Amino acid sequence: MTDAPMVKETGIKRMTWRCFGLMAGMILLMVQTGCAVLQFDNSYYSPRNRERAVRKTTSLIILHTTEAPAASALRKLRDLGECHYCITGDGKVYRIIDHRREAYHAGRSMWNGRTNVDSFSVGIEVCGYHNKALTKAQYRALADLVGELKSIYRIPDQNVLAHSHVAYGTPNKWHRRSHRGRKRCGMLFALPAVRKQLHLKTRPAYDPDVKAKRLVIGDSYLHQVLYGKNFTGLTGVPTAAISFPKEDNVIAVGRSAWDIARDAYADASTTYIFPNGTKKRGDEIADFKFIPPGTKVIVNTETIADNRPDNYQVISATCKASDIAGDETLLPSTLYIYPNGRFVAGNKLNAASVEKLPAGTKVLVGYAVGGPITATRPASAFCGNRWRAKDTFFLFYGQLVPGNKVDDSKIPAGAYVFYKG
Repeated sequence: MTDAPMVKETGIKRMTWRCFGLMAGMILLMVQTGCAVLQFDNSYYSPRNRERAVRKTTSLIILHTTEAPAASALRKLRDLGECHYCITGDGKVYRIIDHRREAYHAGRSMWNGRTNVDSFSVGIEVCGYHNKALTKAQYRALADLVGELKSIYRIPDQNVLAHSHVAYGTPNKWHRRSHRGRKRCGMLFALPAVRKQLHLKTRPAYDPDVKAKRLVIGDSYLHQVLYGKNFTGLTGVPTAAISFPKEDNVIAVGRSAWDIARDAYADASTTYIFPNGTKKRGDEIADFKFIPPGTKVIVNTETIADNRPDNYQVISATCKASDIAGDETLLPSTLYIYPNGRFVAGNKLNAASVEKLPAGTKVLVGYAVGGPITATRPASAFCGNRWRAKDTFFLFYGQLVPGNKVDDSKIPAGAYVFYKG
């Protein structure tokens, strides 16, 4: 199979593509909307492309905002293969990963009960910010690209979603359960005024995973933007005039470190400036719930925009299992890896025994177990191409090893693989 773009006949003249390597030459695609010409640039085509699996199904288009300038965003997207297309402010469309293959753009994600949205979606990054209007050129290019992908995969309007629709987070210091609201990325694509610009007539009326109680609402403001009917600017407002309330970066009553920094709240790259002028990095703070109001939070925007890989957390004298997994402490998807290398799922423990887990026990929340691995049943038999991911972990010789650091030829028989389930 070639990695050149592939287009099905959708009422327009069928075109045959030839890939001219990774040169920056422009490739033209005729699309239905007003005989517009959609231009692809291959100069940021990702070296990760050929290692990515071909999707078996495609039912969603996920729209992202980079939350970072175009130059740095394009470099990162190319290096990590984190989307299929990226659209810059001048309306230029860059191909990153072939649209038939998986691009790791959605991170921890769920829609209508299905996790790992990467495996059934196309991801488009738009250089811009979740709370600011795009350029006219971006709206035009995005409308054309979305229209073509909808035709290829027969995707209805309501299945064109923002990243914030599908991203979710596991329990943390502020949320006892897995929750919607891990990212506000792309939330402007839920606004009817914006969707009209993209020729989308409908949007999801509710969050299917919150309705089914698989998740809870972790960001009520975001939920209102995505689904509310009375949100300011939702109707009758020209796209260029869309504005959102200012999102300040100061901790206050009802506005926590997580509200500002999301999953980067404890990062070394996140800085807290206390009212008395003292500064601390996120990784130097012991208890985030007691940060005083008025504390300013400085976040690296590129860090908060990342699809940061999940990592395990460790039980200690000051951090119990319930502090890490919250109300999901005893679920089968919460895994505990003892210091001696044994592991157990939460549903095999009770409330008393889980609180007695020894210091040094590693905790993975929202994971499935594959194994034992054998010569005839490799890791890919359990989790497909995800065995290579940073947030997939192998357990062998008593150690947890990330998937991106494992040599598949050296995985011993009897090893287990833990992957997002």
